[in-house]
Amino acid sequence: MADSTPRRFTRRTFLGWWMASLLTSTVVVGLAPILVFLWPAPPKGQKKTAIPITLDKAITELSPGDAVKFDAPTSPNSAFIMANGGGDNAPGDLAFGGFACKDQKGGTHVFAINCSHLGCPIGLNTTDKTFDCPCHGSRFYMDGTVKHGPAPAPLSDLSWKPGGDPKTIVVDGIILGF
Repeated sequence: MADSTPRRFTRRTFLGWWMASLLTSTVVVGLAPILVFLWPAPPKGQKKTAIPITLDKAITELSPGDAVKFDAPTSPNSAFIMANGGGDNAPGDLAFGGFACKDQKGGTHVFAINCSHLGCPIGLNTTDKTFDCPCHGSRFYMDGTVKHGPAPAPLSDLSWKPGGDPKTIVVDGIILGF
């Protein structure tokens, strides 16, 4: 036989629910700023795009062991997206410059300017045909592999394709916002 009397809503039940809702709202209000900090919204105007770069010399005119440095445009403020990485660099990290080069075998490469050790900007050593890091002495062959450490990994590649004219390349990048 079923009990047909309705359940009473007691003061103890009311206080239990009231305390639970008060505690829940306190936790939500306390965690909301932390979650916004951990997952911020992208800045206004930020978007991934292909960035056309005009080189000082066409890639087809580069001889083996030759390289051309280029920088990310500053108007609008842009950066290049690394396609791969190791050491201090990771896929998706940003670089504000790069090198287009031909290695000793004639292969074409486009690298981020960041050293894989601690991210210092590398420079071209035209005498030894290497990329050298001035911060800690790492050296890289023209194909991006490590010649001398402390760099633990090769240089990071940038995804690119030829542009409309021989002196232009188009590099995957990001407009950083306004």
